[in-house]
Amino acid sequence: MRFTPIIGTLSYVWDQATDQVLLIRRNARPDDDHYGKVNGLGGKVEIDEDIATSARRELHEEANIDATSMTLRGTITFTDFGPKREQWLVFVFVVTAWEGEMGVANDEGVLEWSSRSDVLAACDDGPQAQRLPMWPGDRHFIPLVFDDDERVFHGTMPYDADKPVSWNYVRL
Repeated sequence: MRFTPIIGTLSYVWDQATDQVLLIRRNARPDDDHYGKVNGLGGKVEIDEDIATSARRELHEEANIDATSMTLRGTITFTDFGPKREQWLVFVFVVTAWEGEMGVANDEGVLEWSSRSDVLAACDDGPQAQRLPMWPGDRHFIPLVFDDDERVFHGTMPYDADKPVSWNYVRL
């Protein structure tokens, strides 16, 4: 079967001085497929838009910031993802410098800073997982976003609606 994904970006804004990560708590719209979860910032790539421009646009729309230093950390293909069982190809960035007065909320939810250690602990299904509820598959790739390996990862994560079926990745 041919893979015809929705193309998206996902950015994790990391304040290295305080070792905190900006997340969005998706709590604004109960009809949101991501309602109740925390996530990085991002969305769909628009027509005639390159990947980096899309990531920057999403950061500006969602947090009112302009990225001045961002690094591609990886790509992930998601199949049968979420309640609509969508196919996605997502480009994952870490943003370490930005300009602008950061907002506190947007149409999707509230922006909040969490310590990187809490975000990583939530990936281990520890007590922070309750405070930082994320998609269950995120726990597999978020540690790769923040590790010291400079190589880009390329992963695939088939889902069965709300649950990941498997996770595989390579680094180049």
